[in-house]
Amino acid sequence: MKHLRNISKTENNGGFENDKKEDGLMPVSPVARCFNSSAFNVFVLCVFEFEIPIDDLNAVQLLEVLLLPLNTRFSSIMIEGKKGKKQWKPVEVNLKEHVMFPILARSNNPAKLYDDELDEYITKIAGQELSQDKPLWEVHIIKYPTRNAKGTIVFKLHHSLGDGYSLMAVLLSCVQRADDPSIPITFPSSKKSSAELDNDGNNINMKSMLKKLPQTIFSVMKAASDFGWSVLKANVFVDHESPIRSGHKDVASRPLAISTFCLSLESIKVVKNKLKVSINDVLVGMVFLGTRLYMEAKNDESSKADATGLVLLNTRRVRAYKSVKEMLDTKTSSGATWGNHIEFMHLPIPKLSGHSSSLNPLEFVLSANKIISSLRNSLAIPLNGVLLGLLHKIKGPEVAAKYVRKTMVNSSLAISNLVGPVEKVAIDNRPIRGFYYMVVGSPQSLTVTILSYMGHLRIGFGVEKKWIDVHHLTSCFETAKDMILNAANKI
Repeated sequence: MKHLRNISKTENNGGFENDKKEDGLMPVSPVARCFNSSAFNVFVLCVFEFEIPIDDLNAVQLLEVLLLPLNTRFSSIMIEGKKGKKQWKPVEVNLKEHVMFPILARSNNPAKLYDDELDEYITKIAGQELSQDKPLWEVHIIKYPTRNAKGTIVFKLHHSLGDGYSLMAVLLSCVQRADDPSIPITFPSSKKSSAELDNDGNNINMKSMLKKLPQTIFSVMKAASDFGWSVLKANVFVDHESPIRSGHKDVASRPLAISTFCLSLESIKVVKNKLKVSINDVLVGMVFLGTRLYMEAKNDESSKADATGLVLLNTRRVRAYKSVKEMLDTKTSSGATWGNHIEFMHLPIPKLSGHSSSLNPLEFVLSANKIISSLRNSLAIPLNGVLLGLLHKIKGPEVAAKYVRKTMVNSSLAISNLVGPVEKVAIDNRPIRGFYYMVVGSPQSLTVTILSYMGHLRIGFGVEKKWIDVHHLTSCFETAKDMILNAANKI
């Protein structure tokens, strides 16, 4: 096992404002407060599936050496300071209180596999709140075989600790390449788009500014329109109740069912290249088509119901992962600071124009491309961040949290996407066959997560149990995938 050296414990606050330390304690950022408030209690489950048994894994020692030194937030609790502001207070960590070794019920599976029992256990821990009197994370070591793994480890991390980008950087700091631990982990390349603006101010002159004036005026008008629509969507316009949106007020606390399936990244690239869109466009189009197919199958009329997807955006200036040390170093301008740096992008889900047997599935991809391209560069996204910051300052963190919650309640589903390693990785020389994550505690009936690993994409569905049939939903997404791939191959 390769030990990681202790790093600087300077944290970047993250969020809407740059608070200063009070009484020597690090302040909790506004976004972190949103995720841990009376309106919200959101955390992330990250599930690692191992190729070999993990019976003799010394989890406590690994966490002491690998996890705790990375960031003081893993050894801190959230308290209320003298002025009523939340702060991170370092405490002594009893690792045995954070590591669970569940005993599952005896499997009735002839092959002695525990897939059903594991699903029930994950549903159970998804419904349990993390204790506020100790650091906000847990690790569950499940030493039972399933179809996908010889053993499973579930990390349960509160979203106030950081967003997906931050938490993924932490988890990846705990793994090594399975083939050669001395070689750094690599990730899919992210080329700079030719559409991005050149920051060289020497080329700007009055003539070019005049040429861009109409475009600038249009951009400002569009930003105002997009921003106004997003505010109305958060406060006035509510998606219809449908097979993917129950409308239950207590949906965040209802039992959750999780299902996943895999697809080849290369197959998605074929569609991307033929339609000249991005991989995200293909995936969002596939999610939207699968959603509509499920809605139509459950209720023919609901395929025409208004439905909105919330796509979570990483607002950092860089996409590539940085080390946790770089993320915490406030003296550098890496553009990849620690914390919760996310915004929502509202995407209306296209309606089926006819019966599913007669539609053109590629229209869903092209529609996703058109909407995302229009909104990604819109000023509406940063303006929403400014609005949330003002709500936090003027009305207080609870009001800001309720605004975010209402934004999610009024929509039908949320989509988040993370990039994983290209090569197979291992924890303490135990190769990881696959992994996925799920955001839990969201006030929506459906959450979709996407994670790349070893040339494959793992799509996860977190659904409100007893409202959404997760296996039927997964089947509809697989049908959507086949429809899009087959249509693209005919071009």
